[in-house]
Amino acid sequence: MDDSEIEAIRQKRMAEMQRQQQSSAQAEEAAQQREQQKQSILRQLLTVDARERLANVRMAYPDVAESVEYQLIQLAQSGRLQGQINDNMLRDILRQMTPQQRDIKIERK
Repeated sequence: MDDSEIEAIRQKRMAEMQRQQQSSAQAEEAAQQREQQKQSILRQLLTVDARERLANVRMAYPDVAESVEYQLIQLAQSGRLQGQINDNMLRDILRQMTPQQRDIKIERK
């Protein structure tokens, strides 16, 4: 291979890397916009106390918090929510979402 072929390969590789970087930046920007929209909707749906509780749940159980947020947004978009959700209502929703814990007893004989 001569220098011109090597340089052409380098140029191709650089262009490919730049395209990948741009596409990942666009995907990240789109994800940030979706997150901002979700937070904006939740600010309208939840009272301050309920938002604080949901933030605490997110720290301990991120998958449960994500699921609750998704369901609340779906309910709001379908028009089945009347007014804001307060802390007590959110607690009831969380209670329904979390499976009942079982007591495990080990008996030694």
